[in-house]
Amino acid sequence: MTEADFLRTTRTSYDAIAVDYAERFRDELAGMPLERAVLGAFAETVREAGGGPVADVGCGPGEVTAYLHGLGLNVFGIDLSPGMLALARREHPGLRFEEGSMLALDQPDDSLAAVVAWYSTIHVPAERLPEVFAEFHRVLVPGGRLLVAFQVGDEPRCFTEAFGHPVDLAFRRWRPDRIAELLDAAGLPVHARTVRGPERWESTPQAALIARKPGGEDTPSGM
Repeated sequence: MTEADFLRTTRTSYDAIAVDYAERFRDELAGMPLERAVLGAFAETVREAGGGPVADVGCGPGEVTAYLHGLGLNVFGIDLSPGMLALARREHPGLRFEEGSMLALDQPDDSLAAVVAWYSTIHVPAERLPEVFAEFHRVLVPGGRLLVAFQVGDEPRCFTEAFGHPVDLAFRRWRPDRIAELLDAAGLPVHARTVRGPERWESTPQAALIARKPGGEDTPSGM
């Protein structure tokens, strides 16, 4: 099967900037209390549902993976970029990191308690988002949780240079209502959302949606 162009360019671009990116955003969560609150609430819902394996899809250098691990989740990271994965493994040697694509996760059906896509769907073309969300639905157990975070907006921001390296990256922004519609169509109804205004260097609002695959203990007996 021919690889999608956006996967190839995303991988190549992040390989080129991996070291600089990791240094720039090291300990980024330390200054983001609202984001820590969202991740904390999400982790609590996963634990209360019984826990299980959690995939941080598009994990980059593994900062969010490590944070979720610190919150008690059995989490591992998945990323397209071998360069990013090498840094994640070096910085977090006790955690597992795998190379892979969110379009075709190397996980069995109904196998994950939760999936996290923390600012990783932003490089996916709009027409491919239904495939991504269908893949998340496939790998989640009934009652499994999904957390998707992204920048809010309508127009993508494209870069041909970052940290002094040539890249080919489009940062796509989404409207929360549209993402909620797509998740619902994929069988992942949204149960919570947060939207906040831009802070520090950000130029757009930021959103996070928590969705849940129906079934499991959330389905009343006899239904």
